[in-house]
Amino acid sequence: MNFIHMSVAAFACVAATASAQAQRRPLAVSSFPNAKALPLWAGDENGIFERFGLQLSIDLTPSSAAQREKLVDGRIDIAQSAVDNALQLVVEGHDVVIVMGGESGMNDFMVQADVQGYADFRGRSLVVDAPNTAYALQARKLLASAGLNAGEHYQIKPIGNAGMRFKAMVEDKSNAGAVMNPPFSAEAELRGMKSLGRLTDLLGPYQAGGAFLLRDWANKHPERLESYIKAYVASLRWTVDPANKSKAIEILTRKLQLSSSVAQAAYAQLADPGFGFTPEAKLNATGLDNMLATRAQTEGKSARLDNRASYIDESFYLRALAALPAN
Repeated sequence: MNFIHMSVAAFACVAATASAQAQRRPLAVSSFPNAKALPLWAGDENGIFERFGLQLSIDLTPSSAAQREKLVDGRIDIAQSAVDNALQLVVEGHDVVIVMGGESGMNDFMVQADVQGYADFRGRSLVVDAPNTAYALQARKLLASAGLNAGEHYQIKPIGNAGMRFKAMVEDKSNAGAVMNPPFSAEAELRGMKSLGRLTDLLGPYQAGGAFLLRDWANKHPERLESYIKAYVASLRWTVDPANKSKAIEILTRKLQLSSSVAQAAYAQLADPGFGFTPEAKLNATGLDNMLATRAQTEGKSARLDNRASYIDESFYLRALAALPAN
């Protein structure tokens, strides 16, 4: 009799688990393998995405180009990354929308120890992810302000994500500099490299990280998108809460295989509201202005970017935040 009761109980437990899993909707989100992925990792480990009915799978991309390809062909649903990649897709004719902010990049212009200023890039290389998007454009703008033109005074070397850029600079001193974010900017300093400055200090506010996706997917799955926004903001709140600092640093240490000192330095940057994550993952209007101006100066103007309402849609974010309990 006890065996029967135990079997029924076990069956009921399995059935309940299967039912709960069936109610969770799959969602593939792509991010870069750096410290800015912490809200995704933390939210996943703490069951926050599950709480909002999502079965999250995190794609860690090697490069912007790979991420854009996966978004267009449907291998990922949402990119949580530099939104300038969304602009590149719009310029190429894809119907993509930016739906949420996230951060200003948390970027430093890291250079070799012998580089004293932009002039020292002459005859050397700028290491980038993709030459036509995001932080490469900011670096090109800074070098152009010193009269240096890509292909004429220095070379652009597409390598991939920040980890790959860090490795390329360690291995080859002819790579004069690269834009890096946590934790690689901290690791670069430990290797004797230095920063010419934070990009937000050098160029002003910049809308870097955020969420973007194909409009068709957003329109077909509005509830899933809004659930993601709720879960991401809730995960972001957890991440920057001082009460969770030690756990957040432990996740960074484990996920990125960092030393304790580097993980702590990276977390300090992430949690800095003036440099790290933007509270509530809001879009920054001035940052968007500067992002578009930087792209126009380096890549040329595109008529497809003239109407912001055609590729920025905050309606999903506003509905999600309105339904999310206050922090």
